[in-house]
Amino acid sequence: MANDNGPKVLVFAGSIRRESFNRKLGLAAVRALRATGLQTTWADLKDYPMPLYDGDTEAEQGLPERVQAFKALLAGHDAFVIASPEYNGSFPALIKNVVDWTSRAYPGEKPLAVFRGKLAAILSTSPGSGGGRRGLEHLRALFERIGVIVIPEQVTLPRAAEAFDASGELARAEDREALEKLAASVVITLRDRVQAAQV
Repeated sequence: MANDNGPKVLVFAGSIRRESFNRKLGLAAVRALRATGLQTTWADLKDYPMPLYDGDTEAEQGLPERVQAFKALLAGHDAFVIASPEYNGSFPALIKNVVDWTSRAYPGEKPLAVFRGKLAAILSTSPGSGGGRRGLEHLRALFERIGVIVIPEQVTLPRAAEAFDASGELARAEDREALEKLAASVVITLRDRVQAAQV
């Protein structure tokens, strides 16, 4: 675990558009997680611009400063919650690029150190009726491939244009309930992992 004083959760969205529905969903997840008492950090990927991953850039210059900063955030948290748009049936290149950069090891560091063994929850909203479900299938596969434990529960909100009120809060009771259940599952899973580590 990253923090002996209690587990910490990092939340980010796979979109940097100011009015992104998934950004709103990520911020709603922050509120739901904080309501459980979990230490929760919101990170806007717009604050961590990264060039498209290029092995030559890494070899010549090392990891860019913003990559190092976001990698430090990942290292300092026990769990991640990602709100991902669905682009053409998959997750966006923004998320893949973040993973490609931050998975690179510093000298002497084990491969995938900031990901392996961490917990994650995934969620999505989209204008269509699927709520981003197809994209989450691919996102789950990516994170599991790099050693992240993705909880079975996930949130998919259809008809994104109707899912939020003017203040950015979830407008539908069933969506609020789904997000609260996801937050509770994160809490339970983290608690179980802490207890298992103490045995």
